[in-house]
Amino acid sequence: MALKVAVLLPAAGSSRRFKGKKKKQFSDIDGRAVFLRTVEQFADREDVCQIVMAIPAEDEELFKIKWGDSIGFHGVKVILGGAERYETVSKLLAEVRDDADLIALHDAVRPCVTKPQIDAVFKAAAESGAAILAHRLVGTIKKVGPDGAVSETVDRRPLWEAQTPQVFKPDIIRRAYEKRAKIDADITDDAQLVEALGIPVKLVESTPGNIKITTNEDIAVAGAILKARPQPKPQGPAGPWAAEQSW
Repeated sequence: MALKVAVLLPAAGSSRRFKGKKKKQFSDIDGRAVFLRTVEQFADREDVCQIVMAIPAEDEELFKIKWGDSIGFHGVKVILGGAERYETVSKLLAEVRDDADLIALHDAVRPCVTKPQIDAVFKAAAESGAAILAHRLVGTIKKVGPDGAVSETVDRRPLWEAQTPQVFKPDIIRRAYEKRAKIDADITDDAQLVEALGIPVKLVESTPGNIKITTNEDIAVAGAILKARPQPKPQGPAGPWAAEQSW
């Protein structure tokens, strides 16, 4: 029986740290929006049964005008996000089809994820129930005190940086979000909620190239990563990209 994965893309953030002319999810990498390049990594996969993306409510009209055709071409359902990320994810979870075997949460501003990485984390989640991409920290890690001085050099060997997709069986991630209000801690990713349930999360090794765009400088880095990869030959008309004009 073929695996069915629902891919959820939170893209409703305000991009406070980005400091660009547009929100980071709507900024261009070589003429195409960041979120659209992310969608393309999942749109043609046989194991993806649906893609749902959440956008800021204030951008709904402009989004439909500019990208409605492109998103429709890829079969993506678009909803309006909440004020906070957890509210957005809760709304996305409500849209998942009943027949989905797995739910993959992926940053809409992480457009450089590769097919082998997606294959690996989907496989691990199907086997274990919960899996994420992550890469080893390779730099020297310093812990800094309130005075701005180094208080400790941290052993980096057991440390990994979490990435997305983060993939879970539906009952696990839904239960995690139901329990969220009872967790007295800063929640920085979805796997943290699953860990709080006492459920092991399988780590699948990735690379730093699966970059999350956070600052304006990251746009150039992501563009260079994508350009360095073999480019597939285009199939069919280029019509869906006609809406890619700046606003």
